[in-house]
Order: sequence, then structure tokens, then C-alpha cells
Amino acid sequence: MKTSNFTVHKMCRYAIFLLAANHLTACVTVGHEFPAGNVSSIKVGESTQNDMTNLFGTPFSTGIENGLKTWTYGDYSYNLFGNGNIDELVIRFNKHNIVSSYTFNSTKRSK
Repeated sequence: MKTSNFTVHKMCRYAIFLLAANHLTACVTVGHEFPAGNVSSIKVGESTQNDMTNLFGTPFSTGIENGLKTWTYGDYSYNLFGNGNIDELVIRFNKHNIVSSYTFNSTKRSK
């Protein structure tokens, strides 16, 4: 099969365009997925750090708020041309490593 240099050049440009377009529309994900359906199992004043590890796994990040431990579970997905999806759970522990409060936020729509 005989092809001209022009046709090969055109096909190469098209392939480069497709790769670039795919890269621009790619999704970026930070954090890791966690079982958001387990949030209702958290019992303030009762659940322990071990309970949280059993329910959600290892936190994405840990920190300190007002001298007390916080754990964050986060699944953050961003898309250049579309809506991103975020699930974020922040758990605050008292000095006895019992859940003192938590916040769960999600941008995912229920179907």
C-alpha cells in the first residue's frame, strides 16, 4: 500500500491532537476512595480511633485542631471541563481518642 508523505504527516498530527485532547480532559484524583456509606455508623462520644480505622481504613491525612487529633478521609476528583466529585470526612477526637465531632461533605448527586 502506497501512502504519501502528506498523508503520513496528517495522520501523525491527528494522533498528536488526540493525545493532547485526552490529556486536557483527563481527570485528576487526590486522596483515596473510602466507604462513605459508613458515615452513619459514627457515634459521637462513643466511637474510637480503632472503630474509625475499621470503618474507613487509613486516613488520607491527619492533623491537630485546638491541640486534639483530626483525621481526614478524602476522595477529590477534578475534571478540566466537567464537574468534579468530592467526598470528604473530617473526624475530630477528644483527648481519650473518642470521636468528639465529625463533618461529612459530598458533591456527588444521589441517583
